[in-house]
Amino acid sequence: MKNGNYDVSGKVALVTGGASGIGAETARLLAANGASVVVADINAERGEATAAAIRAAGGQSAYVSLNVTSEASWEAAVGKAVEQFGGLHIVVNGAGIELTAKIADTSLEDFHRVMAVNVDGVFLGIKHAMPALRDSGGGSIINISSIAGIRGYSRQIAYVASKGAVRLMTKAAATEAAYYGFNVRVNSVHPGVIDTPMVQGMMAHHDEERQKAAMEKMRQMHPLGRVGQPIDIANAILFLASDASSFMTGSEVVVDGGITAT
Repeated sequence: MKNGNYDVSGKVALVTGGASGIGAETARLLAANGASVVVADINAERGEATAAAIRAAGGQSAYVSLNVTSEASWEAAVGKAVEQFGGLHIVVNGAGIELTAKIADTSLEDFHRVMAVNVDGVFLGIKHAMPALRDSGGGSIINISSIAGIRGYSRQIAYVASKGAVRLMTKAAATEAAYYGFNVRVNSVHPGVIDTPMVQGMMAHHDEERQKAAMEKMRQMHPLGRVGQPIDIANAILFLASDASSFMTGSEVVVDGGITAT
């Protein structure tokens, strides 16, 4: 849906994790509000489908294969965005994975795997996007953290650690970009429970009745009385990508239906 208050016409955006969930919704929303969007994801089939849907709706979009843990892959993705669309102004670091396990059952290998995607991926995104945004006249980096980056949750030590790191990397990058006059803003978004394939996948091993019970429990966690939808987060990202948020950098935008208010 186009939002006239948050026009991003003429800007080029790269969205990681853009094949599904929050990333796909963000890619569609940015395109609907005027941006040319590079859908970056490791899942080629879904990524191509997201980009094709944007083009079918009249927008400009291309898919690029991106393994966020690979520096070479990041260099290629940023290069494609600049080459195909003439610059880069918005980067959404949305790719992420989750692990639910007791500390005793979390292997070091599993811990490193979560950190590689959720932390290394965001670090590399900031590192390789920052010069391109600067050279394009400035822009906005939006890192997707979580309410798990603000408060602790049992059986999520790796995920909490990774999202806490994203929260503070955002602030470090924001202050550095401002200090050196890059005209690049860096902010983080902290979703509550959002109805995405990742959340659905966490419950896939349960039967239908237990899945419904788990979703009801998550709904009750939110004072607003519902689980979030990808568009709820995409709207916050659009705001941070647009000039409407021009006085915001190093900020954390919590979109959690009131969980952290309790």
